[in-house]
Amino acid sequence: MNQRLLHPSSVLALAFLAAIAIGTLLLMLPLSQAQGEGAPWLTALFTATSAVCVTGLAVVDTGTYWSSFGQWVILGLFQLGGFGMMTSATLLGVLVNRQLGLRSRILLQAETHSLALGDVRSVARVVLAVTVSVEAAMALLLALRFGLGYDMPWREALWQGLFHSVSAFNNAGFSTWGDSVMRFVGDAMVLGPLALAIVIGGLGFPVLHEIQMRLRWRRSQALLVARARPASPRRVRKLFSRTHLDAGLQARPVASIHMVLTLWGTAFLLVFGTLVLLLAEFDNPGTLGPLGWPQKVMAALFTSVSARTAGFNAIDIGRLSVESLNLHYLLMFIGGGSAGTAGGVKITTFFVLMLVVWNEVRGHQDVEFRSRRISTQAQRQALSILVLSAGAIVVATLALVPMTTLAYEKVLFEVISAFATVGLSTGITAQLPPAGQCILIVLMFVGRVGVVTLAAAMAASHNRRAYRYPEEKPIVG
Repeated sequence: MNQRLLHPSSVLALAFLAAIAIGTLLLMLPLSQAQGEGAPWLTALFTATSAVCVTGLAVVDTGTYWSSFGQWVILGLFQLGGFGMMTSATLLGVLVNRQLGLRSRILLQAETHSLALGDVRSVARVVLAVTVSVEAAMALLLALRFGLGYDMPWREALWQGLFHSVSAFNNAGFSTWGDSVMRFVGDAMVLGPLALAIVIGGLGFPVLHEIQMRLRWRRSQALLVARARPASPRRVRKLFSRTHLDAGLQARPVASIHMVLTLWGTAFLLVFGTLVLLLAEFDNPGTLGPLGWPQKVMAALFTSVSARTAGFNAIDIGRLSVESLNLHYLLMFIGGGSAGTAGGVKITTFFVLMLVVWNEVRGHQDVEFRSRRISTQAQRQALSILVLSAGAIVVATLALVPMTTLAYEKVLFEVISAFATVGLSTGITAQLPPAGQCILIVLMFVGRVGVVTLAAAMAASHNRRAYRYPEEKPIVG
């Protein structure tokens, strides 16, 4: 029992439970509530869980129900949840790598340029540096826009910039405004920094670290070329294109499959979501209809970004068409990158399974991508996460539907939003009965912590038997 409780995946779950408990107690204090009366335990528990799990669903209005102290507590909770998830998920990945053989670990580290295995302080330090730098930059941009463009008092502008920057980077979706960011639907100088922070936080630390390593390689090679001899830009490009070493130049680092799938998958989902939203909502008077062309594109792009676990809404989610709701189901369920602040089953999980289907259709024995073979273990893990996640959503939906008379599609939207830690809502969260809100609380926790710990547990428990049973092929399809 002690070994199970001390397993890193168990420690992660217990740490998040402890943070939720502390946050609940703080939010129940009279100091946290705007009227000084103290919040009910269910309201405090729901808000604390939503903040720690960086979801963004709320049963009360954040800006009016909670006092300044309460809002600081909420900000601290989703900052702790986002930073803790990025760090812990990365370290769990390091732990999984340590389960591999020495030769496999050396090859993996050389190919992906990952951090030193077991370097806990290095991981936390770099994650902290990335978090603080991105949040500070976006907070400054937002504060300047609020102060100069909307004549906000500078103290208020700085607070709003900080709160929404931290919320965006951590994909938390909390806003101090009752309409989220709908009031800025045509303002690219507000939606732009928010979308950029959402995407950076949602890529995941392994991808950000690999991008940093590749940029550092480019800079070091450019310095070597400059020191060797003056060369024309054309000659520099020719030198960089060589695969062998020349004048101290190192070969270009090979991009990991994880980074390629995450970056290209993110780009594809953003473009796909934007185009579908434009087509489905172009003439909808409740969403994009009243906007001009530039505002339509900006609002559709931001909605596509936010649908993948950010939780901000620039248009009224409750008035989306059926086609747009179905698109949100898909985008919310997929989510963002692994070991990041986004939720969902993760981009790599989804696209690994797409590669399995593509290679099966082509008749390939192995799942191949970019002259690499994806391991059978990774395929099984992706399939397990997808099936278990879909099962959790189905069970929760079946449990919620009899509790309310609300439309089925809105209940399903709320369930997926909670499990994928998105935070978008059609406006029915506060209308759910206490038992329904408790189901959403469990979904937020399981969707945030469960998927990561499940993936780590499956990878770490992988072992090879000394025997194999006879093979048999059941009829499929």
